Amino acid sequence: MASATAFDPQAGPDPVLGLTSAQVAERVAGGRTNKVPDAPVRTLPQILRANVFSPVNGIMLVLFAAILVAGFPRDGLFVGVVISNAIIGVAQEIRAKRELDRLAVLSAPKARVVRDGDIHEVGVSEVVAEEVLELTPGDQVVVDGVVLASTGLEADESLLTGEADPIGKDVGDELLSGSFVAAGHGRYRATRIGAESYASSLSEEAKRFSLVNSELRRGIDTVLCWLIVIIPPASALLILVLLDTEDRWQNALQGTVAAAVAMVPDGLVLLTSLSFVAGVVALARRRALAKELATVELLARIDMLCLDKTGTITTGHISLSGVETLPGVDPAVVATALGAMAHADEAPNATMLAVRDAYPTPDGGGWAPVGTTPFSSFRKWSAVEFRHNGAFYFGAPDVIAGDHPEVMDRVVGHAETGRRTLLLAHDSEPLTGDALPENRTPLALILLEDTIRPDAPEILDFFREQGVNLKVISGDHTATVAAVARRAGIPDSHACFDARDLPEDIDEMAGVLAGNTVFGRVTPRQKQAMVRALQSKGHTVAMTGDGVNDVLALKNADMGISMGSGSASTRAVAQLVLLDNSFATLPEVLAQGRKVINNVERVANLFVTKASYAVLLTVLVGMFTVEYPFLPRHLTLVGTFSIGVPGLFLALAPSTELIRPGFLVRVLRFSLPAGGLAAFASFTVYEIARRHDEVTLGEARTVATFTLLGVGLVILVVISRPLQPWKIGLAVAMAGAYMVVMGWPWMREYFALHPPPLWMWGPTMAAVAIAGAGVVTIPRALRRYQDRLPGPGRSSRGYQGR
Repeated sequence: MASATAFDPQAGPDPVLGLTSAQVAERVAGGRTNKVPDAPVRTLPQILRANVFSPVNGIMLVLFAAILVAGFPRDGLFVGVVISNAIIGVAQEIRAKRELDRLAVLSAPKARVVRDGDIHEVGVSEVVAEEVLELTPGDQVVVDGVVLASTGLEADESLLTGEADPIGKDVGDELLSGSFVAAGHGRYRATRIGAESYASSLSEEAKRFSLVNSELRRGIDTVLCWLIVIIPPASALLILVLLDTEDRWQNALQGTVAAAVAMVPDGLVLLTSLSFVAGVVALARRRALAKELATVELLARIDMLCLDKTGTITTGHISLSGVETLPGVDPAVVATALGAMAHADEAPNATMLAVRDAYPTPDGGGWAPVGTTPFSSFRKWSAVEFRHNGAFYFGAPDVIAGDHPEVMDRVVGHAETGRRTLLLAHDSEPLTGDALPENRTPLALILLEDTIRPDAPEILDFFREQGVNLKVISGDHTATVAAVARRAGIPDSHACFDARDLPEDIDEMAGVLAGNTVFGRVTPRQKQAMVRALQSKGHTVAMTGDGVNDVLALKNADMGISMGSGSASTRAVAQLVLLDNSFATLPEVLAQGRKVINNVERVANLFVTKASYAVLLTVLVGMFTVEYPFLPRHLTLVGTFSIGVPGLFLALAPSTELIRPGFLVRVLRFSLPAGGLAAFASFTVYEIARRHDEVTLGEARTVATFTLLGVGLVILVVISRPLQPWKIGLAVAMAGAYMVVMGWPWMREYFALHPPPLWMWGPTMAAVAIAGAGVVTIPRALRRYQDRLPGPGRSSRGYQGR
């Protein structure tokens, strides 16, 4: 039995009155407030530092300094990439910061403080030292403190310790920020705030604007790591070769800078981040708060969506549809007991609020509560002991009914219609803590209605069509959950399972999950275990929920999704918060995820292809010991028209193609052969021109530049599939821009482009055509070959094959 107890007022502020206004003002003036991060984004100095002083920018600046030392300032045009990367990156992230700051205010946890005897809701940062705070089920503990008053208060510290069982908190016990209230209610005094509190580090971690658990980021990091290993020795060997080939060391350094600039994927990180930021901003405009950049990618990759029934499939608004008094029981006693229990609960949940609305407080001292056991998702019942009327128990019928099969027969009948059914029982003996008395007497069934969200059937059907498996996981009666799932249009809702019979072994549990769709009577710990079981079989799992019983599962899922109306604890651990509680936002999240993944893959193909042909050209120059085929300004021109400008458009373009795993494999499978073809084609044309006395070195470099650009535009068209008029127009516009440069004397002179003899255009066009045909056919042939192989690679269908 849990009874309300009070803390000695001499030990701190009175738990009833709290601090006075004067005491609060004194603490605020002294800076003794709970300063914590307010927004899920980087600060402005961090944004500037990350976008200006990036490793790629550092490499490009070193190369810029080298080209100035060599005495070729016109070849330093590539430094514009550093400037544009910084400007675009800063501007886009500040834009995202503003959007997320606006939504973070709506999603941020609040604290209920006691001041001058009244309860006020304030921001977490407004809590002051020695503040008295009130706690109810689902509340997040925002600062460390000591319990002043407790009525069955139980704290879940699983996010801190990994221990899933709630811990009872009596007067004098310590509460840690980062935990949350699983049951009961009470008050506590803040003992450690701000930097001294665990909440500070928790908030910083929970709100970090980061790219975590992202296949895209891992793949791109792998590419960058390999290039960091390759570029220094390749550049060193090249300059040694060119020092032996060129007449002046300045020319050797010029050729080496040209090769190194081409190897650096200067816009890859920028355009990847730009795609993620654009996705996050698009979701923010739909009132969906993505706490991490990778959130937009995660939902697009999930193949398993676990749904909590209440508040996700249903609206969460519960109404009392009726009370069915059992034979031999006086209805007046049932009505009086329900009213007494509902009004005795100082922190009622939605169910008890529905009962309170229907039944008034009874008259008479015999109904004064002397002890309570608050509701808990773990035990699935609550109880109140009254002075002269014994103890009443209220909760799940299959837990409370005991040896009364006739009661359960009635429950099953109601559950099959989708009604949620609870049982009221009585015992004359006092409460005995968490244990149910053996001789309890069932009195009545309480019938509740919960409305299906109007958009739920359409949205769930959308996910099913996208190949996402659906599992409904709820703590309610299995038949009730199955009926609700059936009304929501979830397929195979007849395949239901009572979680009380769920095996504890992960492999056995995964087998049960594979064969069933609906699960009832699931405890919070089982929800967590079920998520892990699905993940153990290779599934990418998303979990939706809004209650304190969903926190563990949300935390362990690959993607946790919380409703904005959910408890503070669920909003704290979820990666995505739907602030307007609209289930219809999820397809938009999926669409943004697909857009990000597909577009980043296209952009990665462009930049990895560029790095591939740069490395291979370096090898060919070393083998043939000739001058480097390009000046740095030539490669800047090619990169701008075939990669940089088109990549910016592709990174933000709409794209809804289905997602498959194997990002890095697909990129390498396309980029390595495409880069090889571009390198061989341009080097072959260069060698043909260079070996004729009538062709100058400048003219040979011009035809090599034209060949590389031509193959690059073919690559651009291929990776843009499925083709649309604007994508073809983009490639044509880039080709036209190059022709403008060639036709404008000043631009032609600036970029050192020298028109070759007319006969050279024959082998040049042939090289572009042959290499272009190879770009179209070879990656597709490799994909088909890999698809015939066993293993995960066979599922890696990308846009190249369409």
